[in-house]
Amino acid sequence: MIKAFGEYLLFLRAMFGNPVPCRMFLSRIAKECIQVGVDSLFIVCIISIFMGGATCIQLASQFKHPLMTKDFIGVAVRNMTVSELAPTVIGIVFTGKIGSSMASELGSMRISEQIDALEIMGVNANNYLVLPKIIATVFMYPFLVIIAMFLSIYGGFLSCKWLTSIPPQAYINGLRKAFDAYDIHVSLYKSLVYGFIISSIACYKGFFTRGGSLDVGKSSTNAVTNSCIAILIADLFLVYVLLGHRI
Repeated sequence: MIKAFGEYLLFLRAMFGNPVPCRMFLSRIAKECIQVGVDSLFIVCIISIFMGGATCIQLASQFKHPLMTKDFIGVAVRNMTVSELAPTVIGIVFTGKIGSSMASELGSMRISEQIDALEIMGVNANNYLVLPKIIATVFMYPFLVIIAMFLSIYGGFLSCKWLTSIPPQAYINGLRKAFDAYDIHVSLYKSLVYGFIISSIACYKGFFTRGGSLDVGKSSTNAVTNSCIAILIADLFLVYVLLGHRI
């Protein structure tokens, strides 16, 4: 495990040596931004709406305490969505789509010797292939999280309006109640870290694929598994560091 972590750090350091021309590099980043952000927009929207709706229904089903006001549903959905559901749950789903795609792409290039050909021509494959993916993911993932926040809260509103007995106005009042903008900052900090974790681990697993086409699938699976574990560990660490002062 320590050896693998050392290889991972050396892999990250190698991205900054012998850079490719700036125009070519920016073109790669733009292409990756489309693949990472725009192509993931549909699944993020669908998951966010249903996630918010299910959260609202679950909370409403347990709304039995006489001292709890009806606007508590809005407060709970907002806090759960902003603080945890949007960055973390979407991050795990994002890993399954984008992380596996990155690992499979680089793994296929490795076993077909395309990466070896680039290195023989003097091109830093880490800088040309990997760094644009990481930059694009770190840049685009926070935007996806912001969209997920909005749609998840809106999904909760739709469920509150059509599927529960809670008045929609009470839900809206809860959204406005005791709002702390720092929670948004925490979520965005998480999204930056998660974007780096997802892309860097996926690229690392794909870049060092060895064997045949079967091993590409194994690298993709390992990338998703390791990224999910890393996200959950990072989530605990970031929550404690960023919100520990409230304890």
